[in-house]
Amino acid sequence: MKSIDITFTGTGPGSQPLEADGAQLEYMQLPGEMQTFVPPVLPEPEEIEGCEAALELLDKLLSAAKVFDQQGRAQQFDLSGFDQTNRTLIDQVLGEGEVSVRFHNPEDLRIQESVLAGIWRVQHLDAQGRVVKDLIEIGAVPAVLLSEVFSEGRRTIQAASAEQAEVLLNAPSLLVELADKVAAYQPGDEPHVINLTLLPHSPEDLEHLDTSLGAGRVAILSRGYGNCRITSTGITHVWWVQFFNSTDVIILNTIEVVDVPLVAKASREDIQDSAQRLEEILAVYQQ
Repeated sequence: MKSIDITFTGTGPGSQPLEADGAQLEYMQLPGEMQTFVPPVLPEPEEIEGCEAALELLDKLLSAAKVFDQQGRAQQFDLSGFDQTNRTLIDQVLGEGEVSVRFHNPEDLRIQESVLAGIWRVQHLDAQGRVVKDLIEIGAVPAVLLSEVFSEGRRTIQAASAEQAEVLLNAPSLLVELADKVAAYQPGDEPHVINLTLLPHSPEDLEHLDTSLGAGRVAILSRGYGNCRITSTGITHVWWVQFFNSTDVIILNTIEVVDVPLVAKASREDIQDSAQRLEEILAVYQQ
């Protein structure tokens, strides 16, 4: 039998010859890792001398989380008067979670969810950016977000003119739909969602919607598998919600009429899980 030599040239991107027109196959970048709960890095029990105030507050936080009622008011804990040693331990236990909130106007509020879902850090800043009020809050979202986000919002949406309607696809009808839903919406109602990803629209449609709704005061980033960017508009209870995959390609684009979009909220089950995790953390220091 005569042996046959076979040359292996390899496979994968770049291994195949180009087409006659120079075109080549492009591969989509694979998504990165999904963010999951990562336990905070904590000091050893013998390293927390002088942290009695922090441990007492965290114990109260645990008790409140265990009995949290999703329909009840958010519960707050003030860190005023805590020295740096106790603040450091609280910072280490809470860490930074998946949801962050930034106010554009005024820029004196900073909100960050902890690694324990539904437990938030709410900080009020002075003109120099120094923290003047530091709160821990348990709730679906912090109370100040609900009270301030649309404090300057409008409840009317201007319809597209006849001239504008001639060059637009769906924007005029969507604005009419939104105006009707905004007028009827009451806090606590089911959200009304317009899925732009599934609707035919032009760049001019998106530009007109953006101009008509206007810019709001709040931007929320929820990180998980990719990112969800949530921005309030200038119209009361109207939000723009955009989901991006891990390569920053938009995969879902919606406009929602709701008090706060569900993706930014912690559920009762989230807070129950957080209570369990906090209990496990504190058990290390109670042995």
